[in-house]
Amino acid sequence: MLARAHTFTIDGVQPRLVAVEVDIRAGLPAFTIVGLADAAVREARERVRSAILNSGYEFPAKRITASLAPGDVPKAGAAMDLALACAVLAAAGQLPHERLDGHVLFGELALDGEVRACCGTLAVAQATRQGGLGKLVVAGACAREARLVDDLEVAPVGRLSSAVRVLCGGEPDAAPASARAHRTSRASAGLDLSDVRGQHHAVRALVTAAAGGHNCLLSGPPGTGKTMLAQRIVSILPPLSRAEAIEVTRIRGVAGSIAGELVSQRPWRAPHHSLTTAGLIGGAHRGSLGEVALAHNGVLFLDELSEFARPVLEALRQPLEDGRVAIVRARHSTIYPSRFVLLAATNPCPCGYAGVGERCDCSEAELARHRRRLSGPLLDRIDLLAHLDPDGARDLDSPPLFSSSRARELVTAARERQAARLRDEGAALNAHMNAAMLRRHIRLDERGEALLRAAGERGMLSARGQHRVLRVARTIADLNDSARIRVSDLGSALALRGDAGVAGRRAA
Repeated sequence: MLARAHTFTIDGVQPRLVAVEVDIRAGLPAFTIVGLADAAVREARERVRSAILNSGYEFPAKRITASLAPGDVPKAGAAMDLALACAVLAAAGQLPHERLDGHVLFGELALDGEVRACCGTLAVAQATRQGGLGKLVVAGACAREARLVDDLEVAPVGRLSSAVRVLCGGEPDAAPASARAHRTSRASAGLDLSDVRGQHHAVRALVTAAAGGHNCLLSGPPGTGKTMLAQRIVSILPPLSRAEAIEVTRIRGVAGSIAGELVSQRPWRAPHHSLTTAGLIGGAHRGSLGEVALAHNGVLFLDELSEFARPVLEALRQPLEDGRVAIVRARHSTIYPSRFVLLAATNPCPCGYAGVGERCDCSEAELARHRRRLSGPLLDRIDLLAHLDPDGARDLDSPPLFSSSRARELVTAARERQAARLRDEGAALNAHMNAAMLRRHIRLDERGEALLRAAGERGMLSARGQHRVLRVARTIADLNDSARIRVSDLGSALALRGDAGVAGRRAA
């Protein structure tokens, strides 16, 4: 007898529908799974057998063949256990096989028949809703996550016997109560922008980066407050919108987190400089998410930027430009979303004290190696360059420029102006405007045109750099609640594209 159930496998961050077809025929007892199954799926034979027997059902002593279609798509993970077990029971006549067509089954089985939570439930719930596949049957621990998708019927089950009851038309189990998700990011807990004294130009650069979604590089000698300032950017960012929160929750779910509710805090990722290229951009196989995907809709902070391997930094160029990273391998490819704010900090030279009196003792060869770590194409993709001086770090008694609450108000208001202006463009932030959007939404007066043209003629800006200056100038105007870009706004944007000391500077 033949039975067919439906489930999903996760491919990168995308769920792929899998039809589990089970055929039972007379012959020597055997249980074969075909369809490009990995080790975890092949081991499901033993889990399914034990779960069926320990749940009080009969496991057929016949030849069982399970096909996972489409056959050319790799299947990974243990989340297909529940669909396999129910298809076996239906093919054996122990539950009505016609009921399987209106359900999607997603869960791992314990040997005693318990249904365990699996990663990627939110992605599967979205795909079930979009495909109109009917009711989603998941482990009780995943029910809250699956119910984040509107207009989807979710049936939480705790055991295989509960899933059989649902497939026979019965009621699902009650979803277990779960503790409220911890919303506060460790990067911003207890941190406030009012802790930063002095370095007002760098604070303004940080607020501008947060308001327009611009990439920012902070440069300066050790102890000037680069890391302290960078850690406070999350405290001035507005909360995620519902669409953004669903994207972030989905990515975290695929990466291994079981969410109880939507994530509200923007992601903050701060990897060590020993990070590899694969660790940064991810891999083509299931669960191989890199830091750029995990930072989607949030902040990727690279401290000690010049200590990262150059191939790692060069791999940032595509995600910074396109907001996505495409990974292509010989037999597999995948695309990860990667729309994040890059925030980086670096010393101006290997010893860190270039430009500070006579303290720098780096040789010309050391300075050349330091410059080569940060290529021109990478720096050209960074909108804001701010140099922190030691003199600014000594002004500890001065009042702060902003508190986090005040800066967040400015950032939120500026983002609302951008969203209103770009609502028909498919973008929400100035940093995401392409050349056509710039032509439609940005107009400079004669003085502004002359200033930008003069900067280009002096070789200060590439064509991409000019576009980035215009985006930053538009953000500064939004922070100032100005409908037009004034010459002062453009001048501030040009000042933030100047030499930030990343190439190494000798004291005069």
